[in-house]
Amino acid sequence: MARKFFVGGNWKCNGTTEEVKKIVTILNEAEVPSEDVVEVVVSPPFVFLPLVKNLLRSDFHVAAQNCWVRKGGAFTGEVSAEMLVNLGIPWVILGHSERRALLNESNDFVGDKVAYALSQGLKVIACIGETLEQRESGSTMAVVAAQTKAIADKIFNWDNIVLAYEPVWAIGTGKVATPAQAQEVHFELRKWLKDNVSAEVAASTRIIYGGSVNGANCKELAAQPDVDGFLVGGASLKLEFVDIIKSATVKKN
Repeated sequence: MARKFFVGGNWKCNGTTEEVKKIVTILNEAEVPSEDVVEVVVSPPFVFLPLVKNLLRSDFHVAAQNCWVRKGGAFTGEVSAEMLVNLGIPWVILGHSERRALLNESNDFVGDKVAYALSQGLKVIACIGETLEQRESGSTMAVVAAQTKAIADKIFNWDNIVLAYEPVWAIGTGKVATPAQAQEVHFELRKWLKDNVSAEVAASTRIIYGGSVNGANCKELAAQPDVDGFLVGGASLKLEFVDIIKSATVKKN
């Protein structure tokens, strides 16, 4: 089964109303491959979700950058999966390394979040990835396998999950995993899914790459057989995001 190329834009904690409207206008006017070639999802901060959803072209979708681990209630400052569903937001990013590192979100906590979001009908971009120390000590696969296992242990259906491999040392640093490095980890992750979940899930689950993806390096990364798309940070706020979406055509050729 062919895996549809997936490009996510994580806007992180950026933007004003005016800037957001400008980005959406650029996206709405962009000529990109059709929905049967590439799935495009953009993730603005919570406060801009309704605005972006209302203005954005219908073939692109919207994701939240986080949601709470269970039903809402006395959790000041949190946003629940139910609220996102109520707003008609189809996707959520969970387990981003910035939240793992800065807010101490553990593997188990992220696994619980993913399971709860799926149970409420959201689709999930689940993020995993190793630090520079972990890579240099040779424990990359042990780290990402443990992160993936914490999710796999809590879910039964992988239809609505995209796995985003984001080496922490490459996020916002300008350092990019080489295409070979990205392919190696994606290949091993797919093998892990085959051995620990099922061959069907391994074959159908999209594993996307994140970490300083830009217009200059996206085509070479997209050409790797186990790279099924991108989760783009800084470049998703710029015109080059359109070039990254267009790199999906590499898979067709």
